[in-house]
Amino acid sequence: MRYNGRIVIQFSMHYKHQILKKMNIKIALLLATLGFSTLSQAQQIPAPPQSQSILILNATAHLGTGEVIENAAIGFKDGKITLVANAQQIKLAKDAYNTTIDATGKHVYPGFIVPNSTLGLVEIDAVKSSDDEEEIGTFNPNVRSIVAYTADSKVIETVRPNGILMAQITPRGGRVSGSSSIVQLDAWHWKEALIKENDGIHINLPATFRRGGWWAEPGSIEPNKEYNKQLQELNAFFKSSKAYLGGTSDSRNLVTEATKGLFDGTQTLFIHADEEKQIVDGIQLALENGIKKMVIVGGFEAYKVAPLLLKNNIGVLLRRIHDMPTNDDQDIDLPYKMAKILSDKGILIGLENSGSKERMSSRNLPFLAGTCVAYGLDKEKALQLITLNTAKLLGIDQQCGSLEEGKDATLFISEGDALDMRTNKLTHAFIQGRMISLATHQTKLSDKYKAKYNQK
Repeated sequence: MRYNGRIVIQFSMHYKHQILKKMNIKIALLLATLGFSTLSQAQQIPAPPQSQSILILNATAHLGTGEVIENAAIGFKDGKITLVANAQQIKLAKDAYNTTIDATGKHVYPGFIVPNSTLGLVEIDAVKSSDDEEEIGTFNPNVRSIVAYTADSKVIETVRPNGILMAQITPRGGRVSGSSSIVQLDAWHWKEALIKENDGIHINLPATFRRGGWWAEPGSIEPNKEYNKQLQELNAFFKSSKAYLGGTSDSRNLVTEATKGLFDGTQTLFIHADEEKQIVDGIQLALENGIKKMVIVGGFEAYKVAPLLLKNNIGVLLRRIHDMPTNDDQDIDLPYKMAKILSDKGILIGLENSGSKERMSSRNLPFLAGTCVAYGLDKEKALQLITLNTAKLLGIDQQCGSLEEGKDATLFISEGDALDMRTNKLTHAFIQGRMISLATHQTKLSDKYKAKYNQK
């Protein structure tokens, strides 16, 4: 026999082909199994458009405007609220609504809104291919977070049972992160989910100080020696963008064109800043460049500059209040009291929940508002922090944020106080009049093991 190189190579290639063929069969079987498992646990199917008019009777309705109606009648048709009244003071024809829900002893609320959120942009932090919250580069106003939004994220369905029905999908990273968009949380794809597209552009002010070490062993705090330079770079970017938009050029610059809405007033500038100096510098930078619509995101020291905020009609999306103070010499309860302090000063405020594990903990948004109540804020004002106030700050208050005739029928029924985790138990939820499913993978597991141990 001859054992030349050609024969050996042909034999090796044939053997390799057979191995790969067997491996491909095994992989295909594995993927089929995984695919079946995934499909069997997939997100709930989005609800179809509302076809039957619905009337909710005898509930306590928290309108989101500060008003509460006992024994309320809330009616909606074709996705819009058509009736908000006291059920004892009106007369309705028997066939005025197709379906009537008796909510005696229960509460009705407008759908909660979570701003500055990355819901749908990241599914699993450890899987890079499912993480689409941040773009490379420093100045990215042309980045549109909405095109990366995954409407069927399994995380989204876990926040709806606590009343979170809308979100502002916001990019991260860079000095200018990009534009956010506002969505409702029951859709097949991002276009169907849209409430308001490209509502604003987000910028991150540089920190004035830097802390060394890590959370378990904090290091010393040092001034950011690059602060002024970084701020000047940001200012120069907006000045050049404004100059480009005001002039004529043969070549297009898509990056600077993306800032047009800030200068013509159709978009809001969201300034991410916590420190007093950051907030002041951010506002001055915006005003200097002719940007008048702005919102502070974070705003931990916003109470120190309340007159400046009031003078320029600037609201605050207050950072996660279930947190520690930023400085060692601050009141340990300051984060919990912050909403009350700013509200008393006349600042329009909402609550946001960005930070560690922000997507899955978005479900805790109503309980942040509940903590504000425990630390002195009126309960109906606390409700506004996650409904109408937030809608105003996002520019969608004409469409949603409260239970008022003509607005979207995005609301829910709870067995008890929705700001208390012990009684926030939804029985029904509607997005634009469509009754959505409140089932999740977690509720399915709960039902499974309740059945196993014969629990109710």
